[in-house]
Amino acid sequence: MTGLEKGIPLQQLRRDKRLDPEQRMRLDAAIHMQGRGWVTGRDGARPWTLSRTNRVLSCLGALVILLLASPLLIGLALAIKRTSAGPVLFVQKRTGYRGRVFGMFKFRTMVTNAEELKESLRYLNKHGADAIDFKIDNDPRITGIGGFLRRTSLDELPNLINVVTGDMRLVGPRPTSFNACRYKDNHLARLSIYPGMTGLWQISGRSNIDFDQRVELDLSYIAEQSLLLDLKILLKTPFKVFSGHGAS
Repeated sequence: MTGLEKGIPLQQLRRDKRLDPEQRMRLDAAIHMQGRGWVTGRDGARPWTLSRTNRVLSCLGALVILLLASPLLIGLALAIKRTSAGPVLFVQKRTGYRGRVFGMFKFRTMVTNAEELKESLRYLNKHGADAIDFKIDNDPRITGIGGFLRRTSLDELPNLINVVTGDMRLVGPRPTSFNACRYKDNHLARLSIYPGMTGLWQISGRSNIDFDQRVELDLSYIAEQSLLLDLKILLKTPFKVFSGHGAS
């Protein structure tokens, strides 16, 4: 029931651009431990976003949500399978912690040849044809049920699998579909923590803001990171998501 983006073999998901010496130098120059230890307050100690407590709580939270939402997940899977040809899930190559590439699980919302059509539609990119981020209003590649899944962000529920496996956290910067080698130097600091299912971007405008503005929000989150801030973001997320504000 799973599928891969067209033209992206599994072995490519395992390649790590950080191993390139020049790219690793860029990352090391931009990435550093942010803030203080979340328990001791000591400089250089493990901050909240990289703490084992965050990892454990995120994993447990994801497992609970998966269990509670299992009837919904099964229903959505059946609806996708019955209304469009292709797999129910697909694995999308995303850039995460320290530029590591991983496969992110999502419900399929597009036609199976969506990647092949991407370049022909780049002129419709709402952030500009040459922008690093790629978003299209009323994307013609989206299936009928895919539009509903995107407006409500239900297509992202399978991200919970990535939280359980450790590639993501419940809260953090949204992982990008482009590699870290395409980041500008001032963007790289957002890779100093694990990506999340939700964050300040989702509750502050979502896809209505460009990548530079997203980075500003991500760096603000990194600077202010705490368990309390994560709880506030998690509580606000459902209201923003289900309102459909900024979704695409």
